[in-house]
Amino acid sequence: MAEGTAALREAERFVRQFYRECPARPGEVRADLSERLLEVRRQAAEGGPQFTSPELAFGARLAWRNSTRCVGRGYWPALEVRDRRHVTRPDEVFAELLEHLRYAWNGGALRAVMTVFGPGVRVLNPQLIRYAAYRLPDGSVIGDPANLELTHHLMALGWPGGPRTPFDVLPVAVQSGGTVRLFTLPPDAVREVSVTHPTLPGVADLGLRWHALPVISDMRLEVGGVSFLCAPFSGWYLQTEIAARNLADRDRYDVLPALARALGLDTRRERTLWRDRAQLELNVAVLHSFDAAGVKIDDHHTVTRRFVRFEEREARAGRAVYGRWSWLVPPVSGALTPVWHRSYRDVEITPNFFPQATAWPAGVPDRDTVAAGAPRCPFHT
Repeated sequence: MAEGTAALREAERFVRQFYRECPARPGEVRADLSERLLEVRRQAAEGGPQFTSPELAFGARLAWRNSTRCVGRGYWPALEVRDRRHVTRPDEVFAELLEHLRYAWNGGALRAVMTVFGPGVRVLNPQLIRYAAYRLPDGSVIGDPANLELTHHLMALGWPGGPRTPFDVLPVAVQSGGTVRLFTLPPDAVREVSVTHPTLPGVADLGLRWHALPVISDMRLEVGGVSFLCAPFSGWYLQTEIAARNLADRDRYDVLPALARALGLDTRRERTLWRDRAQLELNVAVLHSFDAAGVKIDDHHTVTRRFVRFEEREARAGRAVYGRWSWLVPPVSGALTPVWHRSYRDVEITPNFFPQATAWPAGVPDRDTVAAGAPRCPFHT
């Protein structure tokens, strides 16, 4: 009973916030606040609040506004929310995911989009577009090591694996009730950008690429005390996510040693700062490549200045901005950005996004995903 009372209070608090921050538009028919609160109480007694589509859209935008780890949340009012709570069948869910990818792509002028599905639906992939990982008998990995467990799980569900390249796109696992189905993303839903450099041809020789559209797909959206287990949302990349983390981290693609050799840098001593120089040029290359491909991407200087303006707007509205400093400060040239000198309280408020437990046991066998003799990752030769 106590939990139900707390959930009802949360729903009422959210509805009041919606009425306070979102006045009715001209011509819009909306119940008075008192009438809406009575309706929410009736719904809560009958199984749970049923938020309207405008309320759901506002809650999703608030979840982005409240995300302590997102430096790009100043765009929160522009989030487009697709209410698909009536969709629960796996094949229909996948069709909507494809529509999400195509609509968000927008010819490269990426849109911020969220699609909210009905009860019992989950996407098991952390992102809709992820690259497979295959472990070789000697312990090395082809592909993205972050996805070893995911790849192993999808293969256990029946995926035969891809051609064993560093960039095999994984299928999407859609769970509805107790059923999990795998779906292959068609080529037109997976837009990729080949990484080249404006002045250093050796970068192109590495054959790097990355998918253009990040779609987080495994987070739980909580709005007014109601959880939505499947609410994929997408924006666009900050170049450091790709160049300073995904491609550069030692436990990911770890391309900096190969890139430094391609650039002719002296890698014998750390004091030459070859890692720093290679990482900087990789960031230049990613920005150049996305710009050349006509795909929207942010850089860390611009996005952190915009974040400060977002803080100023929130202060004028009488709202506090919470944040996790280690996520807001970029992994490249952090001290050159305005957020470096600021402090933030790491407080989670709702609506918000929350992680969910993975749907498979932790741990991946060392040597059972690819046979000996499979091609090695070119970045670790």
